[in-house]
Amino acid sequence: MEKILNYIKINENISTSGQPTQKEFEKIKDEGFEVVINLALYNASNAIKNEDKTVTSLGMSYFHIPVDFEEPKVEQASVFLNTLKVLAKRRVWIHCALNYRATAFMYLFHKHVLNTPFDNIDLKVFDEWTPSTQWQQLMKSSFEELNLL
Repeated sequence: MEKILNYIKINENISTSGQPTQKEFEKIKDEGFEVVINLALYNASNAIKNEDKTVTSLGMSYFHIPVDFEEPKVEQASVFLNTLKVLAKRRVWIHCALNYRATAFMYLFHKHVLNTPFDNIDLKVFDEWTPSTQWQQLMKSSFEELNLL
């Protein structure tokens, strides 16, 4: 799994990465993941054509929450966080193009759902990416702004 682009294991049920290849989706399935959440746009430079069919043909569920990298929205983060809460007992793989969107959204999940101490959150992706003002504002969103269930 470590060879998948910008892979991060969050816990036993959740992992994140950049865009997996078709063969990597097979490995993800073989590792017991049941659900894939894609946060990238369908036309990302490394997107897989018909990713939904690739994932579902392997027997995994597929959710696509397209987030414009230049204009992330609190509503999209809310949909993501509430979806992830509903999937709490399932093994979920979350990805976007480079694992920047996924890491920012997972930061909110750590902060508002898991209550993870800041020092225990894996933020190595931020060594490569400095979030824009829009992403920084989103990551500062409150529990109330995110309308969490």
